[in-house]
Amino acid sequence: MTEGMSRYSWLSHLACTKCDAEYVASELINVCRREGCAGPLFARYDLSQALARDGAGRSNDLWRWHELMPAASAGEIVTLGEGGTPLLHAERLGARLGLPRLYLKDESLNPTGSFKARGLGAAVTRAKALGATALAVPTAGNAGGAMAAYAARAGLPAHVFMPADTPRVFQVECEAYGARVTLVDGLIDRCGQLVAERKAAEGWFDVSTLKEPYRAEGKKTMGYEVAEQLGWELPDVIVAPTGGGTGVIGMWKAFDEMERLGWIDARRPRMVVVQAAGCAPIVKAFAEGKPASEKWADAATYASGLRVPKAYADFLVLRALYESKGDAVAIPDDEMRRGVAEIGASEGIYAAPEGGAAWVAVGRLLEEGKLARDERVVVINTGSGFKYL
Repeated sequence: MTEGMSRYSWLSHLACTKCDAEYVASELINVCRREGCAGPLFARYDLSQALARDGAGRSNDLWRWHELMPAASAGEIVTLGEGGTPLLHAERLGARLGLPRLYLKDESLNPTGSFKARGLGAAVTRAKALGATALAVPTAGNAGGAMAAYAARAGLPAHVFMPADTPRVFQVECEAYGARVTLVDGLIDRCGQLVAERKAAEGWFDVSTLKEPYRAEGKKTMGYEVAEQLGWELPDVIVAPTGGGTGVIGMWKAFDEMERLGWIDARRPRMVVVQAAGCAPIVKAFAEGKPASEKWADAATYASGLRVPKAYADFLVLRALYESKGDAVAIPDDEMRRGVAEIGASEGIYAAPEGGAAWVAVGRLLEEGKLARDERVVVINTGSGFKYL
């Protein structure tokens, strides 16, 4: 089902991650339509051609790898300058634990203050190009702000559904971008149900996490950037806060694409998922060796991005953990706060609680003998702490 490939993008088709059904990439689609499947769809590219990996002369954003992204031309791209975030050698922070090769990937410097800008920039770009006239998203916070911002940039109406107890700054941010915000009694899964129930009648295209093919494409560019910033040698360990899981899933996809292009070898980092102790469905499933998680009851954490009781594509997150011989760690809120303070005092970065959790998880892994002091470790700080004041 391969379509004609453009010179700008090598996107060829979409493929279901569960049943391998293929779809044309020119169709505005959410998930696999085979009866009983509804699996997330991945964008697939023709990787048979040679492509220079250094990106010389190209912009320092995620669209520098446009052949491996879904925009058919530069004119289609809806951008606010997302991507190109620094990978900082966190020497002082690492010295706290005797880890001389610790690095922080600081995603707070993206537009809208989090790594959600990567995924929503790609999703909105493709949705507009394929004819979407209005967008809707359930959110725990940052995804709503990112979607609203890119929808505004694209000139599309945006409808954001968020839990009523989400920190007010997220609501204010979405409204500042012109989005219509609906506060919901319940968690993000209830918000997702409302979007699903209303989207057909309202004419909305649903850009929920992994319920459309392209948010993962934006997030995968973190994997490309980490590889490039480390001289095309992947780290030993990547520690990633995980709610919906698009970051881990996207990076894992990027590593496969880079190997097929000949940019890296077959070695992979151990992927470590970090969740909140009050909402840790993937951690629990991993400990039990299960292929997918069960919905977490009474999810509670101040890290809004981690308050996801059941990720739609959790099976892909768990697959990456098993394949990489990785791990999954749950961190209490009080320890997240300590982690945020330590990152700030050591490195001058005001991390989101999710980033604080990832740093604390590094210490936990070290204590449990799951991390060697000479290993190269990358911690993902997913967003800015300013949104949690």
